[in-house]
Amino acid sequence: MRKFGLIGYPLGHSFSKKYFTDKFETEGIKECQYDLYEIEDISLLPAILRQNPELEGLNVTIPYKEKVLPYLDSIDPAYEEIGAVNCIQIKAGKLKGYNTDYIGFKESLNNWLKGEKPYALVLGTGGASKAVVKALKDLGISYLMVSRNPGEDPGIISYEELAKSKSVLDRNHLIINTTPIGTFPKTEEMPAINLEYISSMHKVYDLVYNPEKTFLMRSLEARGAVVKNGLEMLQLQAEAAWRIWN
Repeated sequence: MRKFGLIGYPLGHSFSKKYFTDKFETEGIKECQYDLYEIEDISLLPAILRQNPELEGLNVTIPYKEKVLPYLDSIDPAYEEIGAVNCIQIKAGKLKGYNTDYIGFKESLNNWLKGEKPYALVLGTGGASKAVVKALKDLGISYLMVSRNPGEDPGIISYEELAKSKSVLDRNHLIINTTPIGTFPKTEEMPAINLEYISSMHKVYDLVYNPEKTFLMRSLEARGAVVKNGLEMLQLQAEAAWRIWN
């Protein structure tokens, strides 16, 4: 039996197990299973590997996309710059890291924008944001990041600044939510955005896919914005992971 799975905490929101289980069934892929490994600390990863010697690949989700790095034997050179990993290939006991978030997001966003290059606001500075930022750079899209703890970096503003500044939203028409805010079960939450400054000029890409239409998406859509969730990105990154594992 070939085994694959997902590590993260919590995992109640994840569609990955259903996605891969359905894939194995519909495509007639035999002797494969995909499991969820909900671990409260990344230090529990070696125990998961010891207990499941058949594991050939893992997906990595919040909050371990950066914390997993010390446990890897190598990172594919194409993804070293990102500084976060969401896919691990396990071969001969060695763990090699990849970032299929980058692959999935870049392809999905490029298809959606149809060649447009609006200035972007990236909400959040965690592991998922690192893949998003690399994709934006490679697509030639300028961006500004928003963080709860912006520090002194001129490329990062606070949510307080975002809430007060009409000019920021007047200039940045693409809003990308890389935070888990709004994910099931806390579905009536959203990042702090002043809705008065939102118009039909805005596009919102929310990496959250459960629920299908987040509170952020619904709120900005009501102001005329065009919205998209992260389901297509999830599917594209899952297929990229499957190619890596095989």
